[in-house]
Amino acid sequence: MSNFNRRDFLKISGGLAVGATVVGCATNLGGAAKARVVVVGGGVGGATAAKYLRMMDPAIHVTLIEPNKHYHTCFMSNEVLSGDRSIKDIEFGYAGLAGHGVNIVHDTVTGIDAEKRMVKTADGDSFMYDRCIVSPGISFTWGAIEGYDAKVAEKIPHAWKAGPQTVTLRKQLEAMRNGGTVVIAAPTNPFRCPPGPYERASLIAKYLKTHKPKSKIIILDPKDKFAKKGLFTQGWKRLYGYGTDNSLIEWVGGAAGGKVESVEANNMVINSQVESIKADVMNVIPPQKAGKIAFSAGLVNKKGWCPVDVATFESHIHKGVHVLGDASIATKMPKSGYSANIQAKACASAIVAMLNEKEPGVPSYQNTCYSIVGENYGISVGMIYKYSKAKNLVTPIKGSGGVTPKDASMETLKREAHYAHGWFDNITHDIFG
Repeated sequence: MSNFNRRDFLKISGGLAVGATVVGCATNLGGAAKARVVVVGGGVGGATAAKYLRMMDPAIHVTLIEPNKHYHTCFMSNEVLSGDRSIKDIEFGYAGLAGHGVNIVHDTVTGIDAEKRMVKTADGDSFMYDRCIVSPGISFTWGAIEGYDAKVAEKIPHAWKAGPQTVTLRKQLEAMRNGGTVVIAAPTNPFRCPPGPYERASLIAKYLKTHKPKSKIIILDPKDKFAKKGLFTQGWKRLYGYGTDNSLIEWVGGAAGGKVESVEANNMVINSQVESIKADVMNVIPPQKAGKIAFSAGLVNKKGWCPVDVATFESHIHKGVHVLGDASIATKMPKSGYSANIQAKACASAIVAMLNEKEPGVPSYQNTCYSIVGENYGISVGMIYKYSKAKNLVTPIKGSGGVTPKDASMETLKREAHYAHGWFDNITHDIFG
């Protein structure tokens, strides 16, 4: 067994509870062929699982297949839009994982044969596995908004997968006239990073307040409430005049007709249920579903998401295949980077146990979500979750979490912003370091 013991694991995983017999067990593979795990997708869930599998049991041969040489984190990508970070600041490679003994293959997975336990790639290679982890991320439901599809998104970026579209949207904001209108169309539930659209509006407002103060941001939203709504709107009042005639931010909820029905890309007009708005910069975030490979592998339900055993993240449809991150139905946990990171560790622990013919431990989970509202102004929400085997549920433990207090002092909010940036440094090192 490796020199990675249970105490180390608990320390690094931030409190994830797993059985000592799982993490501390010695591999029983002996002189037999190494167990093989193939990880499809090198985002937060996939990269974390690959690294932790090797840390927990170096006897396991782990291959991670990912088409891109670099990954851009969605978390903190809104700070690229405000100009507080460059795109390079949220870019990470896979050398760290290779250093842990993960076999990195840059290729596109074209199919997963669950019966033969084989993954196929665009280059014509095949990878046999004992266990497969799929971390496909999200894809978009094109056609849900008339006039908005993948081609139009190159001109009117969603920027909901950080990378080139993030850079495009930043350039559009820089080129916009002072006095221009930015329209953000928020998606329907469920979607990746529930507070993300509202942090985005906040950080665009932060940029405009300094550089183009006559401008305005309108959020069109099909929902009547959103994550951390009270804290966001309080921050908008303090920083951007929310609720006044001169507010930098206007939020239009579902009851007020905020649902977007169509986009006229050539005219830069967005049509909601009650009004049409001429925009200078438009950011349309479409409805979402599991990533493409989850569909071709037959891992999704009728709603487009992947049902799993929430203790091991093994698919309810294909045994031997585990689905992580935003694509999985993790019941009460939000679709966030931190959730994917924690779930990946529980999944890795369960797989190590199963490959060593042991029962997986009983997991508990946690999630913390930071949002930056403005200069030295951060807010957060945290929660601990328990697992119910009988109901296959992950549910919040009452009284275990916390949010930034309402009416918190500016010193507290400044400290929250520092915590957010520290969290980013720590989790990206935990995933890719």
